[in-house]
Amino acid sequence: MTPAPVAPAANTTYIVGHRNPDADAICSAIAYAAFKEQRGEKGYAPARCGNSNARIDTILQRFNQPLPHYLSDVSPRVRDLMVTDIISVPESATCAEALELIDRHGVNVIPVTSAGRRAVGTVSLAHMGGFFIPRIKEPRQTRQVHTSLDRIVRALDAKVYHAVDAHRLEELYIRIGAMDIGTFWKISAREKISPAQSLIIVGDRRDVQLRCIELGIRALVISGNLPVAEDVIAQARERGVSILGCAHDTATTAWAVRTAATLDRVIERKFTTINPDTRVADLRKKFGVASAHALLVAGEDGVLQGILTKSDLLRPVNTRLVLVDHNEMTQAVSGAEEVTITEIIDHHRLGALNTQQPILFINEPVGSTCTIVADLFRREHLKPSPEIAGIMMAGLISDTLLLNSPTTTPKDGVILNWLSEIAGVDPRKLADEIFSSGSVILANPPERVVRSDFKIYEEEGVRFAVSQVEELGFGNFWQHARAIAAALQDLRDSEHLAFACLLVTDINTQNSLLIAKGDPGLIQRISYAHVEQDEVFDLPGIVSRKKQLIPYLSSLLKEMAADGAPARPGSAAPFAKRG
Repeated sequence: MTPAPVAPAANTTYIVGHRNPDADAICSAIAYAAFKEQRGEKGYAPARCGNSNARIDTILQRFNQPLPHYLSDVSPRVRDLMVTDIISVPESATCAEALELIDRHGVNVIPVTSAGRRAVGTVSLAHMGGFFIPRIKEPRQTRQVHTSLDRIVRALDAKVYHAVDAHRLEELYIRIGAMDIGTFWKISAREKISPAQSLIIVGDRRDVQLRCIELGIRALVISGNLPVAEDVIAQARERGVSILGCAHDTATTAWAVRTAATLDRVIERKFTTINPDTRVADLRKKFGVASAHALLVAGEDGVLQGILTKSDLLRPVNTRLVLVDHNEMTQAVSGAEEVTITEIIDHHRLGALNTQQPILFINEPVGSTCTIVADLFRREHLKPSPEIAGIMMAGLISDTLLLNSPTTTPKDGVILNWLSEIAGVDPRKLADEIFSSGSVILANPPERVVRSDFKIYEEEGVRFAVSQVEELGFGNFWQHARAIAAALQDLRDSEHLAFACLLVTDINTQNSLLIAKGDPGLIQRISYAHVEQDEVFDLPGIVSRKKQLIPYLSSLLKEMAADGAPARPGSAAPFAKRG
């Protein structure tokens, strides 16, 4: 069963092996994290980008180590770049409150939320600017404001002399009482604006103040911090007219009253929400020049989780990786090319890999990555714990077949002895325990067998894959050979490969069988002897994919490229390149 994906944690550098990890990939990740910790470097954690198997489980149980974190894809997601400290306003807020937040926090867009923090839209300087720009041809609309008296009080920081139904939302029309008392109300009458919808702003003109009260206007605002006569206040109470006072001049007061309008008319309700798990690479394709400046981030429940602007897409992602036991992107965890790779510790050939900055890259021709990590402990005069020493022993023994693989070097032997003394474990007994821990073929369905320790390569422009399983004898393989062959063909088709191979290695005899599915031109060139089943070859003395099989397959591809092998029907290439 495939584990559920785990999102990369903030400020954590993951040490991760290749896809479909073997024991060396898992063990070296665990050991290198322990090495970092002993050096005093914090924030490193072992990880894996594939399933465990019986051998790995046996090793981890033997040395009391948990299975590393599972990372299915480290591609940067919206959640990695979005702003989570969201500045938002409720639907009931005023334009003044939204403008104050925009100014205070230096943002251009603010989400508008309803109860339960669900997004209902956005407000921006652009939208509000259009609302406040005077419309010469529509003067009535310019004076109109949808608000309540208590919102006006907040916008003006006003003094309340008398207020009636201050919480009631209503349509009001603003007018400045600057005309002579004889012509004061004529414009309002001509526009058929009732006194009950009128808000008059005036200074210390007593005649206009009393006329407004006589008409029964909705509210009177006295500007300039000017005093209001007691008899005027008394008459206002008697007629149910509200009176406010503020310190602003008349022009400023008129503008500020309009900012007390509710956000209804300036909310942009046609907005796009994105899921926090959306890949940034996919989003960049949609975030064009003409698209919105900001997108709201919400989960499936609609609750606002963050906001993402175009400028946020330019920020670097915090996800950091250390690659162990591989250095080719085709073998790395999905999305590795989109994040920061800080180090590589490996013992394989160099693949095509580019980094944006110089990194620590240790690549040694030894039998296992655990050998390199153990040597780093020695160089730093650090002594690993017995458990970590045992973990490195297990990775080394598994990858070198207890020092019997052609990839084994004298250094592997020296390191194994050093680790054995620290762990207090006999290498041969540990090898017996590891290699007898269970058959991959018996423990897994064919489709998982062919993806066990599965790696994709590219040579001469041809993509192909080689998997490897290690067994105690070939009996289990022959019992399931046809089903495994069919699964290998399915793997080739699903991954769009020119060919796919499975190397089945007998640990006891140090011999292997190779089953191959792919281009007939390549299959025909394999010089090893056929055995009973079609496309199954006997490879005596071949146990190393890295040092023996891959170089051999590479030579066949070079021969085909040099010979200009005939194209398959429908292909323009000299060799059938799938995908």
